[in-house]
Amino acid sequence: MNTQHLIDTARALVADDKGLLAMDESDPTCNKRFVAVKIPQTEEARRAWRELIVTTPGLSESISGAILYDATIRQQSKNGMPLIKVLAEAGIIAGIKVDAGAKDMAAHPGEKITRSGRIARSSHGICSDGRPFCQVARGNYPRRGYPQLRLHRGQRTCIGALCQESGLVPIVEPEVLMDGEHSLQRCGEVTEQVLRAVFHQLYLQRVKLEGMLLKPNMVLPGLGCSKQATADEVAAATISCFLRAVPAAVPGIAFLSGGQTGELASARLNAMNLRVKSGLPWALGFSFARAIQQPALGIWQGEEGNVKAAQQALLHRARCNQAARRGEYNAAMELMPHPGSPASTSAAR
Repeated sequence: MNTQHLIDTARALVADDKGLLAMDESDPTCNKRFVAVKIPQTEEARRAWRELIVTTPGLSESISGAILYDATIRQQSKNGMPLIKVLAEAGIIAGIKVDAGAKDMAAHPGEKITRSGRIARSSHGICSDGRPFCQVARGNYPRRGYPQLRLHRGQRTCIGALCQESGLVPIVEPEVLMDGEHSLQRCGEVTEQVLRAVFHQLYLQRVKLEGMLLKPNMVLPGLGCSKQATADEVAAATISCFLRAVPAAVPGIAFLSGGQTGELASARLNAMNLRVKSGLPWALGFSFARAIQQPALGIWQGEEGNVKAAQQALLHRARCNQAARRGEYNAAMELMPHPGSPASTSAAR
């Protein structure tokens, strides 16, 4: 294991206020999103969509790494260049999702775990680790034994440690879902419990914290909660939770959007970075999927003539999140038009 290589790669992924683009949706998930905007659910449409993303001009100015689905690694652009080579030539570090999807956890109704997938070749710089999902609903969710049970299962596969042995930076992804009526405070309690369990297992597996990234949820009230929190309240609750649970050795926290709109995700990330500036041991960044891609997908609609406008919308959302890392994002940015694109008005709603 080349420890310094892992450390250098992890630091590069959170440097210069850049973030990660999660484009690791499985084919079935990608198809569902295509259905919503009436795009044919074909292999060629999925390839064209992924090519649109990776060939977006200027994307590397705000995106440091891209997490790919297994099939994407073997796909090529129209001119025959592998998509991972397109990313490499743009200066974007390519990675792969190594979990094989979620399934119900035995004896724990309502909870899900992810199955282990494959470890990519060491030529891919990062891997997105299989994640424990945690749904906060009623009673004492998550059950007290849930994080330990899920992570004990992970102990047998040691995905994070295996990634590092293969020269890959693991992106460890514990997620407390937004589903439910739980409060901001309750989400904070559960998130802290899950994070403590995660890092205990990482310690037992001798994962080098300096050579990994954490990809967690923000601390948010449930979607059904009657009291929704402001961006400042989310920022305060999230930072407080993570200061108690995340070791200082971790170089960066790249938040997942978890179903938030692009604008909300950017505003909340911005509030965190405004609150602390450089006063935290780890960088606060992003690893968003739909929160960056969705406006572009709606513009593209599978039409070649819409590619340029869709790429402009994608680049705009990436730049908004880079601004949020600097504490410079504001609502006025959403009013900026994308040349030739109808997204400028819909994104501001």
